[in-house]
This record gives sequence, structure tokens and C-alpha cells, in this order.
Amino acid sequence: MNKYIKPAVIVFLLISCLAVYMSLNQSNPVSSSNPLYERIKSKQQDYFIEPQNAYIDQVWKKTPGLNGRKVSIEKSYNKMKKDGKFNEDKLVFEQIPPEVSLEELPVSPIYRGHPDKEMVALLINVSWGAEFIPDMVETLSKHRVKANFFIDGAFAAEHKDLVQMIEEEGHLIGSHGYGHKDFAKLSKSQAMVNLDKANSIISSLIESDIEWFAPPAGSFTMSAVEAAQELDMQTILWTVDSIDWKKPTKDVFLHRITSKLHNGATVLMHPTAVTASSLDELIPVIQKQYRIGTLAELMSEKRGG
Repeated sequence: MNKYIKPAVIVFLLISCLAVYMSLNQSNPVSSSNPLYERIKSKQQDYFIEPQNAYIDQVWKKTPGLNGRKVSIEKSYNKMKKDGKFNEDKLVFEQIPPEVSLEELPVSPIYRGHPDKEMVALLINVSWGAEFIPDMVETLSKHRVKANFFIDGAFAAEHKDLVQMIEEEGHLIGSHGYGHKDFAKLSKSQAMVNLDKANSIISSLIESDIEWFAPPAGSFTMSAVEAAQELDMQTILWTVDSIDWKKPTKDVFLHRITSKLHNGATVLMHPTAVTASSLDELIPVIQKQYRIGTLAELMSEKRGG
């Protein structure tokens, strides 16, 4: 090796260092003395929200968590720097996941989404009422709303075209068991056999996984919940009941739902004449205060969806 470094090598090293410096400076051009940058930084605590862990509620059982949020200083600055002034509407937020997720909780049914999430889900249990489903799906599509259809395996075997139509329209499809059995009267092994039979039929008709189980009439034991869990399904109940199977008037149907809506609500209904004729009026009323989505969206930790 040469004892001394050649001048050309020194020049090369200096140029390389300068290029690296310029690259770093361009990717983070904001000086800590920039007034706008400092204003955004000083405001970040005002908009910070702690993430909330999933938990078991004494009444509503397994409850999903909710992401927190923090201000992204760099992204917010980049949106505001053209105007050169602080604008709350241009703040960019990053979500912070909780430490405990829904999947980490013990076996338990689920009744609702997070109570701070301004969103609801429509649960449509299907063992009968085939004649009303096309109109219901058409109305949901008209309003660009996705619902959750829980299909009985026996119904699916008889109405394959309806099941496939529901999925093609982007709705979530879950299991309602097979033969509308009372799962409170089934042993764990019987529940497993029943659910597996329903899943085999429904899975042959759709492409998505079956991740949710709605027990008929809301009747279940923890053995049934455990059986569903072992088949990679969560058990879902409801917090708002339309009682549409008793053939109420449209006014009664609408009042039963709208008077009891809340953050994270799950609204139970069936393919009935009153439901089919009332959805067009019900959906806009709900949307004045809440978003409507699938259980996958409602149970996610994502804020706003």
C-alpha cells in the first residue's frame, strides 16, 4: 500500500461525502427552526389518541380494540408548506395499533364492535325467505352498502344461485349452521359436525373463507362457541333486533332499529317482506350518523373503518 493517499482519491472521497450529505438533506429538508414545522410539532399532543386494547366485556363479551393515532409531522408539513401556514384540515395522521388484539382474547362470542367506532353492521340470517333476497341485495347495491349474510347450509344447498349472487355483490357470507338447529342443545361434537356440514356446502359455492358463525335464534352454549373457534370461526350475536320475523309494520320495523342504534351496533334482520320493503328508507337514516360495513370492517382495529 502507498504511504500517502493520492490527491485524486481524496477528491473522490470528498465528492462522495458531499453527495451523501445532499441526499440526506433533500429527503429531510425541514430545519428545526422552521416556524411551520415547529408549530405542527407543538400541536401533535393535542391530536394524540391512545390505542385501546381488545377486551372481554361483562355484558357484550369479546370486544375489539381500536387503533390510536398520532400526527405525522413530516407528511403534515409537506401538505402545508406550499401555503406556509398551519391548517388543521391538512394534518396527516398515523394509526397506532393496540397491544392486545381480538384474536388474542379467550374464546367468547362477540356482540358488537368497539363502542367508540361510529359504524354498524347489518346481520341478515337466512334459513328461509329466498323470494325476498334479490330485492334486498338490489337495494343494498343501490346504496353501495355491504351487509353480512349468514346462510343455513340446507338453504345454500337448495339456493346455490342466491348464495353466489350475494358473494358476487361483495357481501360477507357466514354460517348459520345446518338445518336451523338449537345449538344450546347440541354437544360440542354435535356442533362441530353441524358446522362442518354447513361449511362444506357453503364453501363449495363461494371463494371467500367462512370466518363467522351466527347461531339460530341466538341460542348457544360455550361448547358451540368453542366448536366454531376450532373451525376458525368467530361467533357473532347482535345488539339491535328488528324482530322482523313477527311481521311488524314498516314504521314499527324502522323504529325498533333507529331508536336503538349505537356505535359498533350489530343489527339483526331476516329476508322478510317488511325488511325488503324498508331497507331503502332505513339505510339513509342510518348513514346520517354511522357508516355501514361488514363484520371484518367493524371488528378491525382501524379507526374510521
